[in-house]
Amino acid sequence: MFGKVTMLVSALLLAATAQAAPIVLDFEGIGDITPVGNFYNGGAGKNYGVSFSSATFALVDADAGGGGNFANEQSPNTIMYVEDIGDGFLNFAAGFDTGFSFFYTSSTMDAGVSVYDNVDGTGNLLASLDLTPQFTNNCNGDPSGTFCNWTAVGVGFNGIAKSIYFGGSAGQIGFDDITLGSVTAGDVGNVPEPASLLLSGAALLALLATRRRKL
Repeated sequence: MFGKVTMLVSALLLAATAQAAPIVLDFEGIGDITPVGNFYNGGAGKNYGVSFSSATFALVDADAGGGGNFANEQSPNTIMYVEDIGDGFLNFAAGFDTGFSFFYTSSTMDAGVSVYDNVDGTGNLLASLDLTPQFTNNCNGDPSGTFCNWTAVGVGFNGIAKSIYFGGSAGQIGFDDITLGSVTAGDVGNVPEPASLLLSGAALLALLATRRRKL
């Protein structure tokens, strides 16, 4: 009995370790018209192990001194856009599960994103989203910015995703608060600290050991 419960506790701790809180990429601090590149992969940003292809750039709101013709972004003042069609990739070799979400603004009919289980848009397609143009719908600048409407979208999937392809006309779609591991954009989740899990496991094992000595 003791051995079976011990294995159960070990499995529980392993599962908790494998689980990770959703990652939110807000692109703040990258700079205006600057490649995102390895900002989140050992660069100046938090090291999530997430990298972007050379065609993905950060863009700062013109009202904040940048060159961006947008307004009302979810996390001021920086967003991400793709400059070259066919080369807008996010890679995350460690992978993520559950879902993917973000805020977007778009003026083009051909916008969409696809999620794959290998890097650089290879492997199996896990999920995809078509994005409706809505950039001026019921909105105003802050005080300026033509691309002023932002919509939250998300999609769930089975499996482990390792890359995302951002498709559509170059420079016509903006992305903000890209969220890995959740179908809700901007959701950072609520995952217990590993230390608390370990303490709980240790306490349970100590209790089981005490009971075993009494037998």
